[in-house]
Amino acid sequence: MPTAASASSWDPLDAEGVARLLGPTGVRWWLSGGAALDRWLGRAIRPRPNVDASVVASDLAALVAGLPAGYSAWAPGEGEDDVIPFAEAPEDADVQPVLIRDDAEGAWVLQVNAEDGSPRAWVYKRDPRLNLPWDRAVIDIDGVPTGAPEVQLVWKALRPRAEDTADKDAVLPALTEEAVSFYETALLRIHPHSTWAIHVRSPMTPAKASWNRKPRP
Repeated sequence: MPTAASASSWDPLDAEGVARLLGPTGVRWWLSGGAALDRWLGRAIRPRPNVDASVVASDLAALVAGLPAGYSAWAPGEGEDDVIPFAEAPEDADVQPVLIRDDAEGAWVLQVNAEDGSPRAWVYKRDPRLNLPWDRAVIDIDGVPTGAPEVQLVWKALRPRAEDTADKDAVLPALTEEAVSFYETALLRIHPHSTWAIHVRSPMTPAKASWNRKPRP
């Protein structure tokens, strides 16, 4: 039966809690989104209402099956706020993101996103031209698999909100030259019309960026 996602509040796990929950499932998973940026930077950039982890789409069902007793998985329903038990989702449905609930507490604790990948490499779901070996895309930070910060910024770059820009501004100055190069190349190749790409394409005079000029009458 469908239920409203908003009917349950969020009590997000911390990074170590995510590792305890997902580690025993036996599939490849990694902390992603803003939680990954906070983990990599070593501090919370801003308050976060939820926490994300990612998994290769083909491993999603196995991850759900491996959850411990007391936790349930819910997939998007037909309505905007509707969720249904993961086991009841149609086979041909886009069943992600999946919400994980602590049933005893009646609270959502984790959102799981399905991404693309091969045995050797992470692949950007929006454009397979963008990929990285797994040991570059997911790094171990004190025992917690964590999405590389440059990859998380690319995810955020498509339609960045003010809070995404706050994340970028905190993380970008701390990236290595290699990571910055990956991020900037991805912006120009994959998301050239992102507002973040203006300063990459024309850092001194962003208003003159060629793609940002308004056509003359």
